[in-house]
Amino acid sequence: METVQHGNNSYPFKFYYDNLALFDFNCIEWHWHTEFEFVYIESGTVTFWIGEKQFTLSEGNGVFINSKILHRFHSPSEAVIPNFVCMPFFIAPQDSFIYHKYILPIISSTLTFQVFHGNISWHAKALSIMKQIIAVQDCASSRELATSSLLQMLWLEIYENADIKYSRNHPNDSASSQARLQLMMQYIHQNYIRNISLEDIAEHAKISKSTVLNLFRKYLHITPINYLINYRLNEAAQLLSKTEKKINAISFETGFNNVDYFCRLFKKHYQLTPTEYRKEKLLAFPNNAE
Repeated sequence: METVQHGNNSYPFKFYYDNLALFDFNCIEWHWHTEFEFVYIESGTVTFWIGEKQFTLSEGNGVFINSKILHRFHSPSEAVIPNFVCMPFFIAPQDSFIYHKYILPIISSTLTFQVFHGNISWHAKALSIMKQIIAVQDCASSRELATSSLLQMLWLEIYENADIKYSRNHPNDSASSQARLQLMMQYIHQNYIRNISLEDIAEHAKISKSTVLNLFRKYLHITPINYLINYRLNEAAQLLSKTEKKINAISFETGFNNVDYFCRLFKKHYQLTPTEYRKEKLLAFPNNAE
């Protein structure tokens, strides 16, 4: 789960104007958050993994991602994706009638995401509102009020048109599986410095090792141990680009007890040595290093 706060408690909304070409491997890796997320494809093509689904969207299309749903974005090249995230209570207070009638049913439903294509009438309307929300972010005088008003209009389109299914008596198996997977991912994120094993991950989730393997392969298409290694490498890459710490210190701080092994894995993953990676990032972002 993301630890970064999007917006603040008084204004729980945040807009991002991202270009996937600026991310390692043109990819925003697996994550989830309590906030709703809306993504518009301004240019390029983007492949989305949301839960166990995978699909590709091109310029002019968009997607809504429900609260606490696992997702990942990747582009084969440059792709500009303005996107915004907001807490559910930004649309209406949690103790309000509006929240319980119009927001909670969608959070509690089987709707993990909703794609918007321009050739479908209500999708086109939703995309138009998304573009208006993006446009008003440059309007300093009334940005917050305009954003709130437009977001309610966008939510109304989803509520009235999306396929929302929910039954208290028949829990969503997919949601249950994702919750278990998220629990295991969170355990890895919090303990990656330690020497953790498949047995440790399974014990934490109170499930069998075979179930752990099946869930990681079904949703993330990777083994738990390889996910752990990749997460460690990603954390190491962050330290290389944002600090001046020595490579051997970074190796140990990210769970690699052997510096040579760390360097071999890093080069295999990033096609650059740790030193080359740091130099490349410093050239691209000279103010990053602490």
